[in-house]
Amino acid sequence: MTTTAPPGSQRRTEPPTAPADGRRAVLRRIRSGNGFVFVLPFLLVFVLFMVWPIVQGLWMSFTDSSLALRDTSFVGLDNYTEAFGDPDVWSSLGNTVFFTAVSSVPLVLVALAMALLVHSGLAGQWAWRLAFFAPYLLPVTVVTLIWTWLYQPELGLGNQFLDTLGMEPVGWLSDESVAMWSIAALTVWWTVGFNFLLYLAALQSLPTTFDEAAALDGAGAWRRLWSITLPQLRRTTGLVAMLQVLASLKVFDQIYILTKGGPNGSTRPVLEYVYDVGFTGYRLGYASAVSYLFFALIIVVSLVQFRLFRRED
Repeated sequence: MTTTAPPGSQRRTEPPTAPADGRRAVLRRIRSGNGFVFVLPFLLVFVLFMVWPIVQGLWMSFTDSSLALRDTSFVGLDNYTEAFGDPDVWSSLGNTVFFTAVSSVPLVLVALAMALLVHSGLAGQWAWRLAFFAPYLLPVTVVTLIWTWLYQPELGLGNQFLDTLGMEPVGWLSDESVAMWSIAALTVWWTVGFNFLLYLAALQSLPTTFDEAAALDGAGAWRRLWSITLPQLRRTTGLVAMLQVLASLKVFDQIYILTKGGPNGSTRPVLEYVYDVGFTGYRLGYASAVSYLFFALIIVVSLVQFRLFRRED
């Protein structure tokens, strides 16, 4: 006679969990490995064209590397010491700072005014957006060619306009006191479209409840702009100002094509001086030292700007 044990007295055997956990760990490792495979092409390109040139250039700044000599020797901090005492470095740095000051401010304010104008609801907004942004799409060679004709001493539109007003012609690119201002005006016309788009996108994302409430309370358009719209654009203004200062510090193309640093070096920026020393004077080691000093200056300016805007927030 067979007896059956009550259901509660039967032993239940649990499946082992260790193999399952091991399989999950293996699958996790496989998934993470697949992610690395997808990232690997970018890492290779980044190391090859970014990290390695930075390391190579830093090493070169401690040597007397030259395009005219095959042998290279280690000179330590001699290049950096010479750069600190080089008057051409300081004059080109002064030109760069001056250009940054006279171009960055209008590039922020004009872009904001253009964005407010388009956002106000003018008819034919697509035409305004195209007109404001189209110059930014032009290559630097086309831009400099256009403005070379505008600045032409005899037939240029600038001096013809002054002539109609009974004023003397101006050497837009040949007068030391005017040349940098002329390049700054070209730069504003050419690159303001990018900042305009940033401001326009920010304006379109702002909530309208505050503005509508202020209008119901009787606040005028200027009051709403000053007290409601502009404070909400503080983060965008900080971003635009930071990007613009960094871009202006790295100016090279339009100045090199228009004036090649002239007249008498009054428009030569730091990057053009690095180019002249490295590829005209063949002193690659010294040019690398100057470029890394300028790179350190850009890092300091970026950190200061970031800290200031973060404190305001």
